[in-house]
Amino acid sequence: MKVSARDYVRFQPASDQSLLIYFGEKITLEANEDVRKLLRLLEAEPIAGIRNLHPAYCSLLVKFDPLKWRHEELESKLQGCLDRLEKVKLPEAREVEIPVCYGGEFGPDLDDVAATLEITAERAIELHSSATYLVYFLGFVPGFAYLGELPQELVTQRLPTPRKKVPAGSVGIAGNQTGVYPFETPGGWRLLGRTPLAMFRADRDGLSLLSIGDRVQFVPISRERFLELQCA
Repeated sequence: MKVSARDYVRFQPASDQSLLIYFGEKITLEANEDVRKLLRLLEAEPIAGIRNLHPAYCSLLVKFDPLKWRHEELESKLQGCLDRLEKVKLPEAREVEIPVCYGGEFGPDLDDVAATLEITAERAIELHSSATYLVYFLGFVPGFAYLGELPQELVTQRLPTPRKKVPAGSVGIAGNQTGVYPFETPGGWRLLGRTPLAMFRADRDGLSLLSIGDRVQFVPISRERFLELQCA
């Protein structure tokens, strides 16, 4: 029997106009499911005075109008929403395949990651592309999806010093996470490859290729196929 969200949720003021709702203290599929359910409920039935909602792995940041709400009053209102989470139905997960050209100029950290983990580069690619990842949330920059979890054998710490420039489309790993950089930006994740797909486009409905709750699988492709898709 699943524990009610009310039994393990924790509220914490984050500023004079924001409130953090924690669903436990650990990153779990169950906690993230409750985050997505509360997000869906508050989007379907907006509460006047709530300005923005920012989901994360196991928390939801609620930004509100301080002239309308005090932290204690909003917490009481949101507590009522928690009792309804079990009845919230999440949409069926969308499955998305992302082609990736691993190694070489596209994945400059692949060989180092493999050497550090005492596996072959081929095994690292196999591990990364064999898992199906959940989009826990989007953040950092528009279109950047935090995906988890990596196979345990591939878990690797981020770079000690971030790169000043990471090319758009780069596929990186850090800890037990993986993700795709949608734009050229600084970044400290270890780069295994690159995708020719645009992760964020201003002319696309929804803008971002990925949405919270999606399931993602990476598919290895050749350099030739990468260039074909890039030009398509």
